[in-house]
Amino acid sequence: MALTQADFDALVDEHGPAMYRIAYRMIGDRHEAEDVVQETFRSAWRSRGRFQSGRSPRAWLAAILRRRVVDHWRRRPAPKPTADEGVLTGSVPAEDPLANEFTDEMQSALGQLPEQLRETLLLVVVGELTHQEVADLLDLPLGTVLSRVSRARTRLRDYLLSITPT
Repeated sequence: MALTQADFDALVDEHGPAMYRIAYRMIGDRHEAEDVVQETFRSAWRSRGRFQSGRSPRAWLAAILRRRVVDHWRRRPAPKPTADEGVLTGSVPAEDPLANEFTDEMQSALGQLPEQLRETLLLVVVGELTHQEVADLLDLPLGTVLSRVSRARTRLRDYLLSITPT
């Protein structure tokens, strides 16, 4: 069933902010994340006739976004913090390592994670996909997704606590 213009507009309004958060966290640059999200919605509009009404719209968009981010990485590798940038400081809540939405500290911490852990964590936490939706999207067993999210949260928390002044 093809999405109508009104359906698609509602989809953009509802899921656009989450898609931007995922793209920003995966790419690390606000302007490039905006471009990737626009490419994602452009691709979604072109393929709207293939949208399956029983599928989660957010999972569908996240799958498209993921492909656009990978394309972006192929053109320009993800930026890595350099040793001469020094230690970043800031306050970090103990509960949720992603509570500080767009801080440099958080982006630096995410950059320390292996790509597989970062991607899985971002799809679950920032993209608000279920663990099963992420498993389906990445073609992984559910247990692998659960394990990756847990390990990513632990590594993020440990890294953020290590840069917090005592």
